[in-house]
Amino acid sequence: MASPSLGLMPNMLYLTSLLYLSHLILSIRAAPEVRLGRTTIVGRDILESNVHFFGGIPFAEPPAGKLRFKSPVLKTRLDGQTFNATGYGRSCIQPVSPDLSDLGMSEDCLTINIYRPAGMKRNEKLPVLFWIYGGGFIVGSSSAYDGSEIVAHSVRRGTPVVYVNFNYRVGPFGFPAGKEAEDKRKLNLGLQDVIAALKWVNANIDTFGGDKDKVTVFGESAGAVATAVLYFNRDFERLVRGAIIESGTSNGLPIFSASDREGRWQKFVSVVPSCSSIATSGNVFPCLQSVSEAEISAAYLSTFESGVDPILMPWLPIIDGGGGSLPDFPSKLYQQGKFAKIPYIIGTNVDEGTFFARAARQPGMTEEILRATLVEAVSPPLDEARLNSSINRLLELYPDVPALGSPYGTGDELFGLPSAFKQLSSILGDMMFQAPRRQWMDAASKHGVKSYGYLFTQPQPLGDPSMGVGHGSEFLFVYGTPLDPSPSARRLSTSMLNYWISFAVTLDPNDKKGAQRPIWPRYTGSNKVLLQLNGDNITTIPDEYREEQIAFFIANSLSLRR
Repeated sequence: MASPSLGLMPNMLYLTSLLYLSHLILSIRAAPEVRLGRTTIVGRDILESNVHFFGGIPFAEPPAGKLRFKSPVLKTRLDGQTFNATGYGRSCIQPVSPDLSDLGMSEDCLTINIYRPAGMKRNEKLPVLFWIYGGGFIVGSSSAYDGSEIVAHSVRRGTPVVYVNFNYRVGPFGFPAGKEAEDKRKLNLGLQDVIAALKWVNANIDTFGGDKDKVTVFGESAGAVATAVLYFNRDFERLVRGAIIESGTSNGLPIFSASDREGRWQKFVSVVPSCSSIATSGNVFPCLQSVSEAEISAAYLSTFESGVDPILMPWLPIIDGGGGSLPDFPSKLYQQGKFAKIPYIIGTNVDEGTFFARAARQPGMTEEILRATLVEAVSPPLDEARLNSSINRLLELYPDVPALGSPYGTGDELFGLPSAFKQLSSILGDMMFQAPRRQWMDAASKHGVKSYGYLFTQPQPLGDPSMGVGHGSEFLFVYGTPLDPSPSARRLSTSMLNYWISFAVTLDPNDKKGAQRPIWPRYTGSNKVLLQLNGDNITTIPDEYREEQIAFFIANSLSLRR
């Protein structure tokens, strides 16, 4: 009679073999590969999402040393036989952020990341969603945005897409200013990084299963501003077929010439020890290009020791003339129809201004301080009489009545803050977001550009109630990861994923794939409507809120440097 232990051996061997094979299969799946030129790029498998990730791939030469403060040098091929693409690259130099501490920062930061459905092959020709991060052109990193749920959801609804994000230069590295930068055509380098990344996608996305002719750019805050500004770039229409613009436009921030920012540039150069003595010479680039990364990085970061005023953003896109990324004031270009005729979705959150009204949160807020804050916010080259007249009119249109202020719908509640906080929040929200959005949609409809508008009103129960539905509230819903676990929030997130992916696939948010959702009407001159994004009531609303107030900003957009 056979021993019981011997009788179990075949089964144990079989189970051991199965476990080994399973481990082997998982190991193989954990290392997806693509061939780019002569290089094998090795990524990783996000098993829980059934998504492949390839990260940290250089799309340009490191913009350091002699390439510092220069246009990006596109790099469409890699050196070496293999490239480890299992993680993100380092973030560009910026004020230290906890999210970036594990990766570190470097000038060698122009890298791109791809998320694609597992099992996709070369030349699958999938639509591409290309994300541009926000952060006021001061901070931001692609590593903060995990696109796996967007891709996984696209597969579940039967319309798979590829998701791409990347790093671009911020601060003075991406947005140098002053006459020397203007004379040497070294302006808006961060925007040129965006174009370089798009050119890399155009050259290589087929390798990852994407379609270079079906790229939709989307971004939030500064990423939305960058997207909207690039509508004036002559390369944009060739590289992109659609855009989704969340809380930002090309004319939401004051627009300056390079010379307007000469003082700010000299102030930056003055804190770089090796170059401080020539800060006002008008010939500082050779010196700045010769110093070490450690020196220039430490100098730049020292400028943030006293914090950053969210109204006076120190580094922004500026006018760079014909053939550049921002040839003139956006409002003027809107009137002339000089922008790419690319279909888009654009929208805002209902309480955008609360984030930017920090000055009014302090005790002792007076009308004098409020007026000074508004002078800083409008920043126009107006004579004193016209400036005072404009501010007087603003205070008439936006009286210090808490029930009329932002966060909207909160009645007389002041959240323990000065009443001027709600007043200033309302002014800044309309000036920086609501009016520019409405102005652009009007211009686009007049020139036959297909567009869809939204107003995001989903309550934020886990946030500071004084912020309301504030700036940045919506993008986690787009990524399928809202912090609020309520059924309402989950429903809205699913609907937004479906709208966004549908638009990327068809240039129409209404493809009827995925969960059922209301039809999103196109915005036209005869049908000026928005889609209210609220998990308990997704519905169409007329684009007519605060009509008189917003009309003031639109009518005066050029005098307000917009």
